[in-house]
Amino acid sequence: MLNSNFNSWTLDSIEEYFGLVQVRSLPILDQLLTYKHEVNNYEQKFLNGLREDYFTLGGDYWNEVELENKLISPLIIFSGIQNKEFSYFLNRELRDKIGNIEISGKVDGMIATGFRNPKKPLFCLNKYKRESDPNGNPQGQALISMLVAQHLNNDTNPIFGCHVIRGNWCFMALVGKEYAISTDFSCVDDEIFDIFRIMKSLRVQIEKLI
Repeated sequence: MLNSNFNSWTLDSIEEYFGLVQVRSLPILDQLLTYKHEVNNYEQKFLNGLREDYFTLGGDYWNEVELENKLISPLIIFSGIQNKEFSYFLNRELRDKIGNIEISGKVDGMIATGFRNPKKPLFCLNKYKRESDPNGNPQGQALISMLVAQHLNNDTNPIFGCHVIRGNWCFMALVGKEYAISTDFSCVDDEIFDIFRIMKSLRVQIEKLI
């Protein structure tokens, strides 16, 4: 049996070994991205604060811990994604054997059922401070964690994901052997409201799955 870590995978190697196919769009990802939510004054003030801090306080130069603590987690938690049925977990391990390969790694951010410890993973997020990183491929690492989550769940429900490179967020969905990746959304302009809206949408989608 072969052992492999998340950071050794790319989109090409995942497609080659596991037969996944990238498609232009998936209905479930389209639903996630087109959800309607009008921000109220309180939400607008908070999100504007995150955006301004990133822009004025050197967000492009934050390391990954700073990016997580100053931008990603505050935005996700503020979206109301947590309750006693499912929650947002940080730096938790996923591990499973797929075929003859045991794949494992820590997911930067994961939404899963449970509130003390993750049970059923439903969303996997990976973050990078730059496009090219010596410790992995952003899209590949997000997708392989989603594939392991799908295999662990042993059902036909979609798995959602996201990779964040500096202030740019791309959302993903995996259904069966097909996956799709959105265009990127930037936190330094009004697209931060889209990111927040999509996280609101994610809660709605997760509630349908559990």
